[in-house]
Amino acid sequence: MSKPVKQIHLAAHFPGVNNTTVWSDPAAGSQVDFSSFVHLARTAERAKFDFLFLAEGLRLREQGGKIYDLDVVGRPDTFTVLAALAAVTDRLGLAGTINSTFNEPYEVARQFASLDHLSAGRAAWNVVTSWDEFTGQNFRRGGFLAQEDRYERARQFLDAAHVLFDSWRGDEILADQESGVFLGDPDAGRFDHHDSQFDITGRFSTPRSPQGRPVVFQAGDSEEGREFAAASADAIFTRHGTLEAGRAFYADVKGRLARYGRSPDELKVLPGVTFVLGDTDAEAHEKATLIRRQQVSGQSAIRFLEQVWNRDLSDLDPDGPLPAVDPLVGENTIARGRADVRSHRDPLAIAARWRELAEAKKLSVRELIIEVTGQQSFIGTPSQVAEAMNEFVQTDAGDGFILAPHLTPGGIDDFADSVVPLLQERGVFRTEYAGATLRDHLGLGPARTTRRAAS
Repeated sequence: MSKPVKQIHLAAHFPGVNNTTVWSDPAAGSQVDFSSFVHLARTAERAKFDFLFLAEGLRLREQGGKIYDLDVVGRPDTFTVLAALAAVTDRLGLAGTINSTFNEPYEVARQFASLDHLSAGRAAWNVVTSWDEFTGQNFRRGGFLAQEDRYERARQFLDAAHVLFDSWRGDEILADQESGVFLGDPDAGRFDHHDSQFDITGRFSTPRSPQGRPVVFQAGDSEEGREFAAASADAIFTRHGTLEAGRAFYADVKGRLARYGRSPDELKVLPGVTFVLGDTDAEAHEKATLIRRQQVSGQSAIRFLEQVWNRDLSDLDPDGPLPAVDPLVGENTIARGRADVRSHRDPLAIAARWRELAEAKKLSVRELIIEVTGQQSFIGTPSQVAEAMNEFVQTDAGDGFILAPHLTPGGIDDFADSVVPLLQERGVFRTEYAGATLRDHLGLGPARTTRRAAS
């Protein structure tokens, strides 16, 4: 029996909160004007994408008191933007990244339930954590959490949110219009949840939304992230870009689902990818080289290097060789208390691989960072890109893609007009939306209910 043809899922990532956007391009537009969000969202909906995705940065990254030279300088509140987009779109899913470290379950659950009502069932929540004291300084709770503690808080945060979402069954909004007396289930909205992180009791104010719960996304390639996604998420984002690495990640994550009583179709694997189109393969690769150099300046290359070396390398020449000294290992390093440096579990091993690569290809610091920090890229003519994307999905390296364009707001226009029709011709991407909710678009079943009423 032949293997059934898989349908490709597509999403658009609004660029920002990183150095993806090429600000120097004449076509680059505003990062904060609502018209930019509208343009990208309407283009994605016209092309029948599953959803629009907003990342979130709770503090601008900086070095020496200065914002990164290529970083975004401001981003409106995620819920505000998505709620506004709900009014100017009809079918496109609306996914927002909301932090579980510096928020509280009741507030976040109420906001997502409201967004799901406003959008008629198109809301999605990308659950993330924050590890650094630098970000914590923006909130009443400073300091940082160890990785295992961050994921434990995230698990309990999501569990508490599910209790809140499920506190209404959906048929309980009954009241006498004249007297105002509630005629439905007296336990509607009532919750009582206690664990090591949260001790909350009350009545949830927002009735059950069209999807029951928002679609839940998890971004993380770590062991903890994979397990969290297998237990709780509807989709997982990944940076594994090659076919070989993608297939290994796909098999690993899908293989974890059975022990949580879940089937492989209940978790979608969506790699984040970039793309560059050209009339010829050579033209596309020439454009891609220029874009990557625009995305990684000399200053940004040094900052990326510091993420591994955990040292102040501001005096290093980005067009010169890698530092002769080894990375510092341990907590008392430059990484502590800064949002621009991420913790690496084995920086010495990473440094060794990078030195080997730089030596073999005669790469400078900047050239090395350009090579090792690039996401999976589809580069070529529209036909070549459509063929490569289809192979990626049909051979189980992913279930679809989150496209990260390098331009705001018109970054996916060419893709929508040239690649999407080719995928539709192959019969691997929809020509019309089959349902109204994001769960429909992703082929997910109804949200499981684990309603808990107060005793």
